[in-house]
Amino acid sequence: MLTKRTILIFAAGVLIAAAAAPFLNAYWVDVLNNIGLYAILGLSLNLIVGHAGLFNLGHAAFFAIGAYTAAILNTTFGVPILWLLPVSALAAALFAFLVIRPIIHLRGDYLCIVTIGIGEIVRIALINDVWELTGGANGIFGIARPSLFGFIIRTPLHFYYLIGAFLVITVVLFFFLENSRFGRALNYLREDEVAAEGSGINTAYYKLMAFVVGAAWAGMAGLIFAAKMTIISPESFTFWDSVLMFTLIILGGSGNIAGVLLGAVLIIGIPEFFREFADMRMLFFGLAMIVMMIFRTEGLLPQRARGYDLGKPAERAAP
Repeated sequence: MLTKRTILIFAAGVLIAAAAAPFLNAYWVDVLNNIGLYAILGLSLNLIVGHAGLFNLGHAAFFAIGAYTAAILNTTFGVPILWLLPVSALAAALFAFLVIRPIIHLRGDYLCIVTIGIGEIVRIALINDVWELTGGANGIFGIARPSLFGFIIRTPLHFYYLIGAFLVITVVLFFFLENSRFGRALNYLREDEVAAEGSGINTAYYKLMAFVVGAAWAGMAGLIFAAKMTIISPESFTFWDSVLMFTLIILGGSGNIAGVLLGAVLIIGIPEFFREFADMRMLFFGLAMIVMMIFRTEGLLPQRARGYDLGKPAERAAP
């Protein structure tokens, strides 16, 4: 339940983050930008993995579809990049619907393996320059910077506020989605799909919609990534990127928005402090994951059980 304390803490965090950014150098601002992008991607994947309980290790494919859709339309037809947000979302959602619909009946490891295949098929298709639109292994150059009311967003600090605003919108919308009838239905089928179906929930529909909504949001994150980099290539959307998104959810806390945000900080941000130990930092990362799987199997901030206020029992009428 959304409490006054939660609102105050979230608002204070947003204000502190907005005020602190101008005092950081460009490198650390860019690190925060990457954390914000992966937090958005993590929240979109959390809808599939954390709430619906579906294994997806191909989320980078939807990220790539959104980025390439925006890049192609911007560089070919000159459409302003921010105007393409709904187009990137629609393209990624439509792709998810087409490729997930035939396999939505798969469960567990089988679904996970197929999503890995989908991610690799998309990456290889981009390398092979499908319909001579994707630029092959070299990718697409010259993507325009986004502009808002005539103001061109070009510096890391500018993108910090753009990504931060999009992250705040994502957190708020996904919070209400999580507590909606749709979110509750996803939680039911995650806990027991057979019981959920027996209760009248169309499990195939809700699983498919979890993929579609998550893919649409990943597609919009892809557009922001393309606008930030001004150049994209298939190497930006590899299996490793899907693994990072999946890992930050498991580490932070599956099904919990705060857990996903914490996971993004730990997985994307903390390694930057150990960049000088580049040969060793993945070893420490692996050891940390092993320790987590032993002692904190539900993540650092696991999802709390839902509670409902049923009110006080009615008092018996006096005889």
